[in-house]
This record gives sequence, structure tokens and C-alpha cells, in this order.
Amino acid sequence: MKRRQFLKVAAVGAATTAVAAPAIAQSSPQIRWRLTSGFPKSLDTIYGTAELIAKYVSDMTDGRFVIQPFGAGEIIPGLESVDAVSRGTVEMSHTAAFYNFGRDPTFGLATSVPFLMGQRSQNAWLYQGGGNGIIQDFFNAASIVAFPAGNTGTQMGGWFRREIRTLEDMRGLRMRIGGFSGRVIQRVGVVPQQLAGGDIYPALERGTIDAGEWVGAYDDEKLGFQRVAPFYYYPGWQEGSSVLHLMTNQAKWNELPAGYKAILEAAAAYGNSQMMAMYDARNAAALRRLVGAGTQLRPFPTEVLDGIYREAIALYAEVSAQNAPFKRMYDSAVAFRNEFYLYNQISDYSFDTYMMRAIRQRT
Repeated sequence: MKRRQFLKVAAVGAATTAVAAPAIAQSSPQIRWRLTSGFPKSLDTIYGTAELIAKYVSDMTDGRFVIQPFGAGEIIPGLESVDAVSRGTVEMSHTAAFYNFGRDPTFGLATSVPFLMGQRSQNAWLYQGGGNGIIQDFFNAASIVAFPAGNTGTQMGGWFRREIRTLEDMRGLRMRIGGFSGRVIQRVGVVPQQLAGGDIYPALERGTIDAGEWVGAYDDEKLGFQRVAPFYYYPGWQEGSSVLHLMTNQAKWNELPAGYKAILEAAAAYGNSQMMAMYDARNAAALRRLVGAGTQLRPFPTEVLDGIYREAIALYAEVSAQNAPFKRMYDSAVAFRNEFYLYNQISDYSFDTYMMRAIRQRT
């Protein structure tokens, strides 16, 4: 190639690069957001998932989209993070929607309500049964865009300072229990208290409350509840599954390039799978430690579960009659759950129960 021809080609290439570079920069702007968690930093499961999501977004954008997580109470109180995102006080939150239950009970359904679904069925409903769309329709009114970003699985029933033998033993108990579950258990005589995770231990220690539930063995051990309440009950009727959401202020979401939106949605799905895996990997060993150290593990008596279940079903009917968004979400979830159990009872359930029995017989 002659020198003049070479310079001409090089000049064209340089001009093309000069045009393209600003377009790339415009599609990948430098953005820094704050994320307030609904949970304390001491919990490497729930709070740690917010850190995983932030790292995923940074890695996928070569550090151009940076999300800085803050623990509950650092910039926003743990129970107020949903409102903070709705108002635009912060760009994002990673929390349980049911902390905003007082504003509308439908927020409770977005996370968990008593006797509804387990983790597998809830995930299937969210991603394949229309659940995410129904929840987003509801969140639109709060100016929030939300994606599932974690699940605790079936929780424990809680820590009690005294033994529970009958439904009558529940009457008068002051119990930390969140969201819709508080309204349900109030109907059997319990006095519900809504406290952030970090406030449960001192309340139990001082005797301000008689019982409290949080998540499960791994997180509960970290928060030290075994030192202030000897009885640990199961199952977690109040949360057979519990979805955490990555919430973004709608105006801020609309400002994002399409690529960043896709990365955020993928990061939330990554967090959703990783949180459940963390709990599945850690809860069993934590439960062994708790029982080995003297925790008294107890199943709820059937009478207690049946009594709470009856009140839950009655309350769902009452709220559904007055709240159309609640009814739409609840009816969709129940219909999906019932169909899910049709197959699950002959597949996973029968396999798991056989394996548990077989393992016990051979050890």
C-alpha cells in the first residue's frame, strides 16, 4: 500500500473511532447509587446478598455502575427502607416488602404470609406463574421497580421464654413477629410487636417481649437468641418462604441505560439463587450447635398450628373482600400453589420423606 493510501485509510479509521467512542461512553455512564438494606451487617446471608448484588453489577459494568450498600440504621432505619426508595431518599433498597405492611397488607403478600407457599412453589409462581408481574403492578403505585433478590426458605417458628403446649398458652404473649403474620396471631390472643432484627435480642433479654421470630438457625445463632430464650419452635408457619426484593426508585430506574437495567435484573436473580443456597448450606450445622449448647427444640403442637391456620384463612377472606390488589395477588398465589402441590406430593415430597426415613434407619 502506498504511503498516501495508508494515511487515508488510517484517517478514516481514526474518524470512525472518534465517532464510536462517545456512543459507547453514553451507553455506559459512570453511576454511583446508595442501597439501604433492611438488615444488619452482622448477617452475612441477608445483608451479604446485597453486597453480592453490588459486586455483580460493578463487575459486569467494569466498575462504571457502583452500588454502595449500607446496613439497617446506617442511613435509613431498617423498617423504613421501602418508603425511602419510594420517596427517592435513596436510589435502592434490599429488604422485605412486608415491612411496609402497615401502609397496605398487599405488601405482605409480596414477601410472605402465613400458610401460603414454600420456596420452590413461590419461586415458580414469581417467575413462571405471573407473580412478578402482579407484584410490579402493585409496586407501580409506590413508584418502585422491584425484582426478587433472595429467599430464606421455610423459617423457624421462633424463640420462646416459656414452653407452649396448647393454644391457650399463646394468649397474652408479647411476640416480635412481622407483617401480616402479626395480624393473624393477634386473633389467637398474642400481642404482636414489629421490631427490626437488631432490636429483638435486647427486647427478649429485658423481658419486653416473651417471644420473637427472625429467620432460621444460622441467622438466629448469630444474633444470639439462644442466650435469652430457651425454647426454639418449628415450623415457621408465618413464613413458609420469604422473598426479599431489590427495589429501585422508579424515576431513577427510568434514567438507566437499557444495558444497566438488564444487569440489575440479572444481579437480583443471582442474589435470589445464592441466598437460598447459603441458607441450605449453613442452617443444619447451626441447628446442631444450638441444640448441642442446650437449646430446647420443640414442634408447635398441632392444636396451635390448626388454631392459627383457621384464623389466617378467615383473615384472608376479610381483607380480600375490601382490598382488590390483595385479592388479585392472593388468589393468583393460592391457585398456583394448589396446582404445584398436585405434582410435588408425588415427586419431591415422596422422595424426600423416603430418603429421610432411609437415612435414619441406616445410621
